[in-house]
This record gives sequence, structure tokens and C-alpha cells, in this order.
Amino acid sequence: MELERYRILSRMARGLEKAELVFKNANVFFSHTGEFVPCDVAVADGKILGTGTYEGHKEIDLSGRYLCPGFIDSHLHLESTLVTPPELISQAVRWGTTTFIVDPHEAANVSGTDGIDYILEQTETVPANVYVMMPSCVPSTNIDDNGASLTAGKMKNYLENPRILGLGEVMDASSVVEGSVSMHEKLALFHGKVRDGHAPFLSPGDLNAYRMAGITTDHECVDYAYAMEECRRGIQVLIREGSAARNLEAIVKGIVENGTDTEGFCFCTDDKHIEEIQREGHINCNIKKAVKLGLPVEKALKMATIQAARCYGLSHLGAIAPGCQADLVVLSDLESLEILEVYHKGVKIQRDRETEKIPCAPKLKNTVHILNFTKDRLKLSCTSKYAHVIEMTPGQITTLDKREEVPCIEKNGEKEFEPNRLYQKIAVIERHKYTGKMCQGIVKGFGIRGGAIASSVSHDSHNIIVVGDNDEDMYLAVKELVRTQGGYTIAEGGRIFETLPLPVMGLISDAGYEKVHAVLSRMLKKAHEMGIGEGFDPFISLSFLALPVIPEIRITPRGIYLAKEDRMLKSPFDE
Repeated sequence: MELERYRILSRMARGLEKAELVFKNANVFFSHTGEFVPCDVAVADGKILGTGTYEGHKEIDLSGRYLCPGFIDSHLHLESTLVTPPELISQAVRWGTTTFIVDPHEAANVSGTDGIDYILEQTETVPANVYVMMPSCVPSTNIDDNGASLTAGKMKNYLENPRILGLGEVMDASSVVEGSVSMHEKLALFHGKVRDGHAPFLSPGDLNAYRMAGITTDHECVDYAYAMEECRRGIQVLIREGSAARNLEAIVKGIVENGTDTEGFCFCTDDKHIEEIQREGHINCNIKKAVKLGLPVEKALKMATIQAARCYGLSHLGAIAPGCQADLVVLSDLESLEILEVYHKGVKIQRDRETEKIPCAPKLKNTVHILNFTKDRLKLSCTSKYAHVIEMTPGQITTLDKREEVPCIEKNGEKEFEPNRLYQKIAVIERHKYTGKMCQGIVKGFGIRGGAIASSVSHDSHNIIVVGDNDEDMYLAVKELVRTQGGYTIAEGGRIFETLPLPVMGLISDAGYEKVHAVLSRMLKKAHEMGIGEGFDPFISLSFLALPVIPEIRITPRGIYLAKEDRMLKSPFDE
């Protein structure tokens, strides 16, 4: 700041001259101390000048309403919301989230640095603070078949970008603890910056080694006990409440019941659909759920503001204090926590503001390339009475590996797996490099009857994944996604019911959130009518069944992967 400008602002801060903008008669949340204090807040140049008693050229009388710092989502993937980044942010900011710490590893796994550049370009001018963590695991493991590889050498060009805060979630924990050269080159490259974790269910010794490598956050805790193991080791736990993984209740209940210090916790969404954001909100939803579970509102607000800011070294955010950015949320009261207004750099967010449309490179809309896919390849031969079954866990993205007797029938002299109400067929088809790789498996707990669901969103390699109870509909669903160059689709009775095209890298729609919301709502309704349980998001849940870094069992184009044993099966019927 130039000295002359500082002198002017100093006079405003001291109340010697009118401030540009003053929020009058507010109950101000001071996140440094965790208390509400009645006072005014003076703002100029998009920054907080001070708190106390002020006069302004423009005054906004809050009449005793509650004024908080803007909320921070400490970990999310913009691509997982299905809409373009500016559209997602335009929706989420209305719910009070003014800062987004994003990891573009979905885009990077499909399109490499072109995908990262897309995220940076799309978020350069949005009315919010968007920071990027450099994807660490592209591909996520050495058994993945994705579209690109991101080495430490390719990351160096991004180090000077002020919006790059550090290294994104390090999913390949074994590479960390076993001292992989390529992984530790990436960790060393971001020495002195934040290095995010992804460390579900590590043993105590492995967790020690993982933390010793300099990783300081994790969003994969699913229960209180494991969260505390991480907190004790100095790992900041980012409590996740998204569309598929809902970990908040289990962790916050433990915090409340045990009177745990909350300094080691923040909030994140990770993966949350635009439809759900529009319906229930964003980080404000995490706050409300935590408070409903008995957490004091002051502690929940600190987790959503200053604790996240401190975690990521954003000293100008997360507080209503002199010199901090004037990102502000006006709440009606502390019971409903209804959001009345949101400000970014002192400017009110207009709910009817038209979202800027930024075109993407044509090559990002040509990413679905499969080879030698026929209906016959979906046939799954029974070579045993028993098979490894992927059993889904309600409300989680973890799975159970169950060795169970499954239904088989004889066709043309050969026994084949026959889906029923309990067991369905699942397949993953490589879609990046025309390799022709494909694997079939058996899933329990999905529940679909009379059709199939397919998606080009399948973490983190984003090959085509399809589940159904008959080969005809599964085949139609896959071919439909080739036609649309990605998306979600439902096939029923030998025809396509409806498709949500996601042509940008097979991950994102550029048709507008209204269209996405309308189509997705119809498709979710149809999916539930086809037997999928209420409260279960079939598309997001399906998308995680190919991610080999999550226990216990996954399906990849190379085979069935048993995560706990770190071994691959060519068929679910293998021992």
C-alpha cells in the first residue's frame, strides 16, 4: 500500500474521517476470540479498517443482526459439481462461502496441465477467492489408467503463481511412507507450503511416517477416533460433508461428547453436486449441522473461518479485523443461521447476477475414446460359486470386500453371472487412450432394477463406469456416453431414459446450472424409482467405486483391486 493511501485509511480507521462504508449496529463475530460484540465495522478499499463506532459515506444498518467473516471451504473439487467453475461459485457464494481451496485433480487426470489451466482461467475473475492446490497424484496410483501424468518437473512452472497454495491431496500414501523418489520430489518442491493429505485408515506407524513427510491436513476421516489420531499428530482434520461422503455427524458427535478442543478442525465439502448446493447450501450447511449436534455456534464459525485461513496461511481472510479483506456474511440470528447478505471485498453479492461464460479449448471437449467395446464383452463368466463382491457402505465412499455365493445361470453351455435384486453387474471401460482395457465386477447395495446407470465421472481416472441388471441397457448406456463425449445417463428397457451431457473433459456441463439442475433432478427421481434407496446419490456413489486408494475393494479397467491386500484380480471369481 502506498504511504499516502495508508495515511488516508489511517484517518478513517481512527474515526477522524468518514469511512467509505460502515456496517452499523451489528453483532460482530470476532473469530480470533470466538465472541460476538455489538459494534460497527468500517470498510474501505475492500478491507476492514476497524471495529468500534464509525460514520460512513455509505452506511448499512444491520439492526442487531449478526456479522461474520466469509466462510472457507478448505477442500473441494470444482469439477465434481458438474457445472463450470464460475457457475458453482456463483451459487455457493450466495450461501456465504467466499473462499474456495480447490484441488483440480479431476481435470488434471483427464487433461493434465490443460485441465489445471482451465480451472485457473475460469476462476480468475469470479466474485470470490479461489486458491488452487497442485494435484499430487496424477495418476492417483501406478495401477490407474488416466489421461495424463503430472510430474514434479511439470509442476515447477506453477510455483510462482500466487493462487497456488501448495500440494494437493496426497492419495498414494504407500509412496509417501516407503520413500518413492517421484513422490518425495513433489513433496520437496512444495517445502514451506501446505501439503494436503488423503490418508484413510493408516496404521499408527504409517500415519507417523506420513505426517513426518510434511503433510498437515486430511479430509478422509470417517469417524471421531481416527480424527483424533490425526489431530494428535498435528494433522488438521477437514470435516467433510458432501453429497456422497458424509462424515460430519460421526466426528462432531465425538467432539461434543468428549468436550474436544476444536482448534484442529475445519470444514470442507470435497464433492458436492450443484443440485444439493441449491437445495441446502454449502459450508453454511456444515455449520448448521454441527450446531444442531450440540457444537457451540462460535466454535463452528471458527472452524469455517479463521481456522481454515490459518491452516492455509491466508492471514488476510477468516476474520473481521483491521487489514483483513472485507468478506462478510450477514446472519439473521444464531438459531436459524439464515443468510441475508454476503459481501466480497466490501461489495454485496447480487443473487441475480449473470454468471460470466468463459469458453474452453475445443480439445477439452473431445476426451472420450474407447476401443473394441461390444455387448459381448459385458458377459461375466462364473468360474466359481463364490465371488469377491463390492458391498457399498451407506453414507460413505468406503466399501467392503465380501466373498459370497452369487447367482449364476447356464447360457449356451457356459455359466454366467445373472444380476438380481441383491447383486448387480458393474464394469469400467478405459476411455482416454484407446487401450481397450475393461473389467466386469459384482456390486451389492446399489439396488438398481430394470436398467443401467453410466457415468464418465469415476474418480480419479475418470474412465466410463456402468452398473445395471442387464447387459443390453449397460451397453446402451456406455454407447450413449461416447456419443455425448461424457456425462451421466440412465438406460431402461432397451432405451435411453435421459442423459446429462458433461462434454468438458467428460466432467463438466456448459449448458448452465438451471439445465443441469432440471435434468439431474429428473434423473435422480428416476434412479430412485428404479430401486436405488432414497438419500443415496447413485451418480456420486458410483463415481467412487473405481478409486483404488479407498478401502476395501474397487474396480478398475485392469481388474478388481483389493486395496487392503494391494493386489489385483482379473475376475471377481478369482481367489
